[in-house]
Amino acid sequence: MKILLIEDEVKTAQYLKKGLEENGYEVEHVDNGKLGLVRALASSYSLIISDIILPDLEGREICRRLRSENIETPLLMLTALGSTEEIVTGFEVGADDYLVKPFEFQVLLARIKALTKRYLKEKLEESILKIGNLQLDLEKKLAERAGKKIELTAKEFALLEYFLRNQGKVISRAELARNIWKVDFDTGTNMVEVYVSYLRNKVDKGFDSKLIHTQFGMGYICKEQ
Repeated sequence: MKILLIEDEVKTAQYLKKGLEENGYEVEHVDNGKLGLVRALASSYSLIISDIILPDLEGREICRRLRSENIETPLLMLTALGSTEEIVTGFEVGADDYLVKPFEFQVLLARIKALTKRYLKEKLEESILKIGNLQLDLEKKLAERAGKKIELTAKEFALLEYFLRNQGKVISRAELARNIWKVDFDTGTNMVEVYVSYLRNKVDKGFDSKLIHTQFGMGYICKEQ
């Protein structure tokens, strides 16, 4: 598990890096805010630990900029200033937790475990789309219904993903053509119908409950029957 540590106090940084590495974490340390932001934007981390008061760019601004870029990596703030206003401001810009210096190292470890466990659980849930007894694993590129693996082509997988992300919504053929094939809908072809038929044969055939339905004159809808 890789942690980015943004801390300019040399002794504190050395103490934290050594302790975290002894507990099995991989730690990358930087000592100023601007470099910390660059690293956080460029690489993937399981957690970011940042002091608030830093050279060049303070910790709360790092957090604000990361969240504006839709980077949701858990961020634990370290501060010597434990006022309510200070902490509330940090949470408002997207910090996930706070520790007020000085703190016990075991408390830090407990906070890290809680934050990373929650984040990994959320990421796992985001990578799996479900409806009824059908699930689509976006990370592993696997589709299953009632525990049975479904073999899909790349386009069929993309089509099923689009249906699952838009459950309960009527989707026109033109919308599918734009989003799956990146082309304007040509009423002279039956490309969309053909692929939806392929997908239905793999997803619904043999099951009493159908998931992909035709809305005549409008398109398709993905829902439990």
